[in-house]
Amino acid sequence: MRRLFAAASLSALMLAACQQQTAEPAAKQTTEAAQPSNGVSGMAPAFTLVDSEGAQRSLADFRGKMVILEWSNEGCPYVKKHYTGAMQALQRETAADGIVWLTIISSAPGTQGYVEGESARNWKTRFNAGYTHLLLDPTGQVGRLYDAKTTPDMRIIGPDGRILYAGAIDDRPTNKPEDLEGANNFVRAALADIEAGRPVATPYATPYGCAVKYADEQTA
Repeated sequence: MRRLFAAASLSALMLAACQQQTAEPAAKQTTEAAQPSNGVSGMAPAFTLVDSEGAQRSLADFRGKMVILEWSNEGCPYVKKHYTGAMQALQRETAADGIVWLTIISSAPGTQGYVEGESARNWKTRFNAGYTHLLLDPTGQVGRLYDAKTTPDMRIIGPDGRILYAGAIDDRPTNKPEDLEGANNFVRAALADIEAGRPVATPYATPYGCAVKYADEQTA
């Protein structure tokens, strides 16, 4: 994936040269991307969230870079499966290639996975995670904007702002760590396709895991 960083830089230059053509109204982008249930349809919806350190982070901050979104919930057995080392390894692998990884927690206050304050600040240390930022979405606004269904639920956003992959992390919909061996990691496979300059072979896979703990929905 070493060429991804170079590709991102080139895309950033192209975006700067074509700024007027690509700067569509945010409402138009949101509508276009939010229509299909799988989330793959065009431009990624704009958003701003507060991170675990209390700083505001916007998707626009990373314009021109590859971005991965990961919905997480530390109490979910399916998340625990991937955080036995596989998710952290992928986070560090992508970071080495200049990719921004945003882990998002959309659990509502009082529900499984909700964190704030010190619990949010030490999340990275507790799980030896390698994400770029941990973003807090307690209202669930961003989760719904991206139609996030489960934890984990993944998105890959290209340097031009388009959603290139959405859905499951891999093809083994279980909560057993032993099933990681031999699994097809859809995120890693999609990044390999992008690096090779070919269409993503699997742009969408049905997500699996625990339901995102939105405030006005029953938890599961």
